[in-house]
Amino acid sequence: MIIDELYYNVKEKGNVCVGLDTSYDYVPEQIKNKYTNPGEAVLEFNKKIIDAVADSAACFKVQIAYYEALGIDGMIAYKNTLKYIKEKGCLAISDIKRGDIADTAKMYAKAHFEGDFETDFITLSPYMGMDSIDPYLKYIEEGRKGVFILVRTSNRGYYDFQEIKDENGTSLFYKVGDKVSELSNKYIGKCGYSSIGAVVGCTHREESKLIRERYKNMFFLIPGYGAQGGGGLDAASYLKDGNGGVVNSSRGILLAYKKYEDGSKNFDEYARKEVLRMREDIENAAGICRG
Repeated sequence: MIIDELYYNVKEKGNVCVGLDTSYDYVPEQIKNKYTNPGEAVLEFNKKIIDAVADSAACFKVQIAYYEALGIDGMIAYKNTLKYIKEKGCLAISDIKRGDIADTAKMYAKAHFEGDFETDFITLSPYMGMDSIDPYLKYIEEGRKGVFILVRTSNRGYYDFQEIKDENGTSLFYKVGDKVSELSNKYIGKCGYSSIGAVVGCTHREESKLIRERYKNMFFLIPGYGAQGGGGLDAASYLKDGNGGVVNSSRGILLAYKKYEDGSKNFDEYARKEVLRMREDIENAAGICRG
């Protein structure tokens, strides 16, 4: 199953998920000057980042909005970024956050699990109900695809809905998580985790151990590291023996070069340096010693 591949990637390479949320503004001038097409500039930037970190990142998360914003050229860059990730033998999470139902959801599933935009994992929003997940299950059953479902997000507005409590004091996000967990138990890989995972932000350390204990078999996609305020201790508290989750950083890695005087000329080297620093930060917090 696809989750086994991700689990063993984490075991071999560490927990870092490199977020290719690539704004055209992030691309150094020497690349921009080579192209009249912004999509081609973004693609070259992505390829150099991927080359630099492929051996030290568990996977890549590609946020579709940054590519949609560039129109057709951006979507071609999105397609070719996913293709290049696959060519390098790496795994991709497409951050699309779809949440519709019935035939519309079937089309989303087909669009992102087949054809030009095919990927390994996608993100989904469950707030229209669990039937919004159903159209994706046939791909998960085949073993080659997985999903991460929004449960406890890292943004400031999470409290508006996710913390609404029932008569027993149970927060809505736990209700969602329980439903997702129940479904996920049908798709457990050899590694003990499910190909149906959860998005849980690392900006909530006070609840992270409770979440990990409650959802033992769910693999976590953990955003919020770096620019959103999360650190190694926050991320590590969601892990079990150093595994069971990947920790995403986007701007912190893509823009690492801006901290250095010669950064733009060696942006890929500084991205790698940040990935290795981040990996060490998480592993130290988790008590993992990489020999």
